[in-house]
Amino acid sequence: MTQAPVPPSVAGAWREGDPPGRRRFVTGTQALETGNAVPFTLAYETWGTLNSGGTNAILVEHALTGDSHAVGPAEDGHGSPGWWDGLIGPGKAIDTGEFFVVVPNVLGGCQGSTGPSSPHPQGNSWGSRFPAVTARDQVAAEVVLADALGIDRWAAVLGGSMGGMRALEWAVSEPERVASLLVLASTAQASADQIAWAAPQLHAIRSDPGWHGGDYHDIPGAGPHHGLGIARRIAHVTYRSEPELAQRFGRRAQDGEDPLHGGRFAVESYLDHHAGKLSRRFDAGSYVVLTESMNTHDVGRGRGGVASALGRITARTVAAGVDSDRLYPLYQSQEIADGVEGAEFAVISSPYGHDSFLIETEQIARLVKLLLG
Repeated sequence: MTQAPVPPSVAGAWREGDPPGRRRFVTGTQALETGNAVPFTLAYETWGTLNSGGTNAILVEHALTGDSHAVGPAEDGHGSPGWWDGLIGPGKAIDTGEFFVVVPNVLGGCQGSTGPSSPHPQGNSWGSRFPAVTARDQVAAEVVLADALGIDRWAAVLGGSMGGMRALEWAVSEPERVASLLVLASTAQASADQIAWAAPQLHAIRSDPGWHGGDYHDIPGAGPHHGLGIARRIAHVTYRSEPELAQRFGRRAQDGEDPLHGGRFAVESYLDHHAGKLSRRFDAGSYVVLTESMNTHDVGRGRGGVASALGRITARTVAAGVDSDRLYPLYQSQEIADGVEGAEFAVISSPYGHDSFLIETEQIARLVKLLLG
């Protein structure tokens, strides 16, 4: 069995001096929920044109290992193709001939926004010095971006999974600035089950000898690549459904390998592929920071509980879940819809589990048109 080459210490992280690609940048200083303050840069990409009244802007929020490159091919500065290419563009559900689409890389990320792999003001990388950030902190940083772009009110805010957390937080934190809201395969607060699934992923990364307490970015060749790969394997199982894995792989052996003699099953090879792919395009430090931001997600914190927080939303709202999602089950989307006055609940029917919000383009397009129609 051939092992993939070990990537550089900041595998996949965009760093100053790298080709910017389509990225633009905005800077600010953010006071955090923990009481700390962090100077930050947010990377973002845009498509379409902002109208004279600034009323046609749509904010799209990416999931855990996504970034600002929602549209377009892999190219200089962007190692992966757009993750929502089928939905955003001329004549598509999010029509860039009509709307101005903004996609930021999240605070704590590794694709141009400030995170553990970014330079610290006092030298070297942030590493372990990077503070804990919450979805609320991330949205507050995106408010700086909206202000810089001259957007007083989003025509819509959309997001799935971790992106759905931020979309929901936008509508709760800044209700007057969100006209409509689409939350896909997400939740109003992280559940015990979701936190439990995250725990072995975090342990895998932090137990890797290459972790160096989170300060590996400036050590040549270091980095918890194996731990990140294990974390991705665990996570990817929760992103798909048992029936899909059974149908696609069953108990079939990987081509040319025999599990009775140390070889892999096909499903193991599939997980190995995704582990290696992520380790080459994402920073483990950001994976830890962002996973913990998902764990602490709770729109009701300090607001009298979830019901009280959802009651603050004035946006036209659609909350949609996936019928085969074992990580963010349907009832969590139903609870969001039930808590927002006039909200609509929708079910995405798919065998692909949680990842369906990235795969079921036609069904998502119908929801977008429902929201914007």
